[in-house]
Amino acid sequence: MQSSTLPVIFILALFCLPYAAFSSKSSHQCSDDFLHLDAYLGMDERHDTRCRKLTTLQAQFAWNFYRTSQNQTQVNILIGTKMITDAGWLAWGVNPDLPQMVGTRAIIGIKPPNGSSPFVNTYNITKDTKLYCSIQPSDIGLRVQNKTAEHVTKTGFFTISATVILPESYNVSSLNHVWQVGYVAEGFEPRMHSKTLQNFDSREILDLNSGQCQNIGHNSRHLRKIHGILNIIGWGTLMPIGVIIARYFRVYPFRLESWWFTFHYSCQALGYILGSFGWGLGLFLGHESKYYTFYTHRVLGICIFGFATLQMLAFRLKPTKDDEYRKHWNVYHHFLGYSLLVMIPVNIYQGIKILKPDNTTWKWAYNGILVLLAMVVLALEVYTWTKFLYNKKGQPRHGNATPSDQAPQKTDQGSGTSPQADQTQQKTDHGSTSSPQID
Repeated sequence: MQSSTLPVIFILALFCLPYAAFSSKSSHQCSDDFLHLDAYLGMDERHDTRCRKLTTLQAQFAWNFYRTSQNQTQVNILIGTKMITDAGWLAWGVNPDLPQMVGTRAIIGIKPPNGSSPFVNTYNITKDTKLYCSIQPSDIGLRVQNKTAEHVTKTGFFTISATVILPESYNVSSLNHVWQVGYVAEGFEPRMHSKTLQNFDSREILDLNSGQCQNIGHNSRHLRKIHGILNIIGWGTLMPIGVIIARYFRVYPFRLESWWFTFHYSCQALGYILGSFGWGLGLFLGHESKYYTFYTHRVLGICIFGFATLQMLAFRLKPTKDDEYRKHWNVYHHFLGYSLLVMIPVNIYQGIKILKPDNTTWKWAYNGILVLLAMVVLALEVYTWTKFLYNKKGQPRHGNATPSDQAPQKTDQGSGTSPQADQTQQKTDHGSTSSPQID
């Protein structure tokens, strides 16, 4: 009973960790550097000010509000992020319809290069903006007062602050607000921001009264993490282990008889199952993302799934050892295998870059997996060549082969316990003059 519950506990822990990480991150308050900004201190003196870290782009947001005599809402806002480049822009806005970029009434502060004074204006974000049309300052249909932009050299924060008068049509209990960061601007025109998930997820529904928010991409972010974990374990770890087993434990330097095939097939099959689930989840996430597509990651993912499927079919379509098509099958099987070993790490790094461009934890975790696999391969390769050279040196130059050279031949001709151990007969018999790297 206890052993059967362990997999269940592991799976539950795997699925709950992203939720726990998200909850802890959402509950964080603003940093000390942000809370000690002059702009924040000025806001907090006049009214009870709330402050919270936003979920993306390392942005932090502070606000207070009160009702006016005309049944309008006056909202004082301050948003800031640490600008990592010499120039760039920071935007914040509200959308009366949906929590999305198109339709947002935005306030954009631009940081010019060479230390020039920053400036801020209002902009209407329309559908043309998504088509890379130029965006210029315009009236947004809201009263915006006291708008300022500031770059604090000491802490690196670039901030914009303003007072926005919201009419009754805006619900302060569920306010659609959007923020964005870009690193290129030409005059008063902010240019296109980066195309990462953090940029596309920079939106939420905020309750100004309680400070609670509804993160639009919450479920998607959870599924993305599961997608990444499944692909790293399936494609990026188990499949390379299966290749290592086939290369070093089939004939030389270690011979596991029929067991090598059992381990090889198990790693490949389990890796294929996990990777396929991750791939299917990626297709679902791609279908759900209406406004963006990561073409390189998508194409590589499809190629990996296709090649891996052909590799799995190869176990069923494998010709016999004496079949004249066996050499063609070997070329096809090895070509697909080595192609996968190249494409898989490239696509995993692509996914990590998309998922967490500012977080190195994912990258270093996969770096550790690759380094560990590389160390195992290096150790086995050194041992293989050492054993090969030692055996070659100890064998007579002329005459019959030694009994140790004949052992694999007897095994292949006798019991025949490993029909999958292809090419072992010929390569083993000539082991004294050929490379030890038997694939």
